[in-house]
Amino acid sequence: MPENESDRAGSAGLGLRWGLLARVATKVGSFAMSLILARLLAPSDFGVYAVALAAQQFLWHVNDAGIVAAIVQWRGKIEDVLPTATTMVLTFSLTVYGLLWLFAPYFATVAGNPRAEGMVRMLAVLIVIDGFVGVRSAVLLRRFQQGKIAKANMAGMVVQVPVAVGMAAAGAGAFSFAGGAISSSLLAGVLMIAWAREPIRFGLRREVVVKLLRFGLPLAASLGVEALLLNADTVIVGAVFGATVLGFYTLALNISNWVPGLVGEALRHVTLPGFSRVADQRPEELSAKVQQIIPMVVILVVPVAVLVGVLAPAIVPFLYGERWLPSAAALSFLMVSMAVRMLSGTVFDVLTSVGATKSIAIMNLCWAVVLIPALWAGAHIGGIRGVAIAHALVGLLLTVPMGALFLRRIGVPVAPIGYASVRPLIGGLAAGVVAWLALRATSGAIPLVQLAAAGSAGLLVYVATGISSSRFREMRVLATS
Repeated sequence: MPENESDRAGSAGLGLRWGLLARVATKVGSFAMSLILARLLAPSDFGVYAVALAAQQFLWHVNDAGIVAAIVQWRGKIEDVLPTATTMVLTFSLTVYGLLWLFAPYFATVAGNPRAEGMVRMLAVLIVIDGFVGVRSAVLLRRFQQGKIAKANMAGMVVQVPVAVGMAAAGAGAFSFAGGAISSSLLAGVLMIAWAREPIRFGLRREVVVKLLRFGLPLAASLGVEALLLNADTVIVGAVFGATVLGFYTLALNISNWVPGLVGEALRHVTLPGFSRVADQRPEELSAKVQQIIPMVVILVVPVAVLVGVLAPAIVPFLYGERWLPSAAALSFLMVSMAVRMLSGTVFDVLTSVGATKSIAIMNLCWAVVLIPALWAGAHIGGIRGVAIAHALVGLLLTVPMGALFLRRIGVPVAPIGYASVRPLIGGLAAGVVAWLALRATSGAIPLVQLAAAGSAGLLVYVATGISSSRFREMRVLATS
C-alpha cells in the first residue's frame, strides 16, 4: 500500500515512549528469567550459551547486507523497493544459516566449548526468522510505528519466559535459552509481518539492487566489525578459561547490557529514522539536533554506569547468589564500555542518516584492530577483570575521539557536545564517591539496605550536581514533543 502521512503516525517522541515501554516490559521479563535460570543452571551452561550467542549475534548483524537500514532511509516510494528487498534479505539469511550450520563445530572448538556445536546450530534458526521479518520491521520503523514493534516484542517475552524456565526445570540445560529465544522470535515475527500490512512479494529490479547494496554493504561491513567487537571478548574468554569462567563473564556482560538493551535499543529505533528524516528534509537542523541528543545520552548513561560499577560487589551476590560473585570483578569496568557503546551507537545513527556508512566501517575497523589484541592481553594478565579493563580503555582512548572526528567531518561541531557533557561527568564522579562511602558505612547491614542507601545517596548527588534545571526542562520537552 502507498506510504502516506497516516502511515507515519506518531512522532519520534511517541516512538521512543513505545520503545521504552517495550524494553521495560521485556527487560523485566528477561531479568526475572535470568534470576530463575541462574539458580537452575550452572555457570558452564551460561558459558555454552554465550558461545552460540556470539556466533548468532555476529551473523545477525550482517545477514541482511545492510538492506533493512537502507529501507528505513530510502528516498522515494517504499512499495517500489519491497519485493526486491524481501528477496535479497531472505536469500542472504538462508545462505548465512547454511554456512553457520556447516562451520558450527569449528567455531565451537575455537571458542573453547566443543559441546556448544548443537547450541550454535539451534540458535541460528533466529537468523532465518529474521530473514522473513526484517523488511517488515523496517517498514514499521520507517513509519514511526514503534508501538506495533513494541507490542510484538512484549508478546514474544510472554512466551519466552515460561518456555525457557520450563525447559531448564526439565533438565534441558543451556538449550533452555535457545528454546525461549526461538519461541519469542516466532511470535513477534508473525505479529510484525501482519501489522506491517505489506504482503510478502518477491522480485528483483536491478536498479533497486544496486541502490540497496551501495548503501547497505558498507553498513553491513561496519556492523559486522561492530558485532565482532561485541563478541570477541566472549570467544577469547571461552578459549582461554573455558565454559565456567565464561559463564561468570557472561553474567557480568548481561548486567552491563541492561541500559543498551532497555534505553539504547528503544532510542536507536527512533534516532536512525529521526536523524534520517531531518537530514533529508531539514539538513540545516541536523547539527543542532545532534548537539541536543548526545549530551542527553550522556546524562542518561553516566549515573547508571557509575553506580552499577561501584556497587557491583554488592549487586551480583544479592541478585544471583554468592556463587556468582566472580562476575563482579568484570562488571565494574564493563559499565564503562557500556557507556562508550551507547555514545558510539548514537554517532553511528548520525553517520548512517547522512549516508556516511564508510566512516562507520573505518571507525569499527580501527576499533577492532586495537581491541582484539588488547582483550587477549587483558585476559592473560588479569583474567575476566583484565578483559573488562581492556574494553574500557580502548573505548575511552580510541572510540570516543574517533566518533568526535567523524562528526566533525560531516559538519557537526563537537565542542558544544563536550562542554554540555562536563557537568554530568563531574556529577557522576561525585555520585560514585558518595555511593562508595555509603556502601562502606552500611557494611554491617543486610544487602538490600546497603544497596538502597548507597544507590539513593549516589543518585541524589548526581541529580543535584550533574543536571542543570535548564537541561531538565529541555529533556522533558524533547520526551513529550
